[in-house]
Amino acid sequence: MSDYAKALGARLRAIRQQQGLSLQGVEEKSGGRWKAVVVGSYERGDRAVTVARLNELAEFYRVPIAELLPGDGPGRHEGASKVVIDLERLEQLPGDELGAVQRFARSIQQQRGDYNGRVLSIRADDLRTLAIVFDVSPAGLIEKLTEWNVLVATPIRP
Repeated sequence: MSDYAKALGARLRAIRQQQGLSLQGVEEKSGGRWKAVVVGSYERGDRAVTVARLNELAEFYRVPIAELLPGDGPGRHEGASKVVIDLERLEQLPGDELGAVQRFARSIQQQRGDYNGRVLSIRADDLRTLAIVFDVSPAGLIEKLTEWNVLVATPIRP
């Protein structure tokens, strides 16, 4: 069994457990589409999972497929990530969605006593919290911030 298969299995198990599901619970919730023995074998790394099946499993768990993949993807090791927002650009942009980011950024500045007014580093916990507001993953939020052209620096991975 490869290290990657073990790591993939660990991610699958972590997502299932985060959703409060046992292997039997997965089988029941899926109406038998996902057999407990099959999901368990994926989680142990004993059985290879195709990309198509992995995508179906991601849809079943209602998570982006990237969340199931091992490594330094979204939601993992985010302490190593750095997201820097251009506050001047952020304040100039109109829109209801941006209003939430603007208020959140002001709140972070206030908590930190950081009023340089130009940029704001968003920590991993802040990123996760704001992602919840937008009902997206941290990676999805970074995509939104990129679309809005308010990022100075994108996540840096060691």
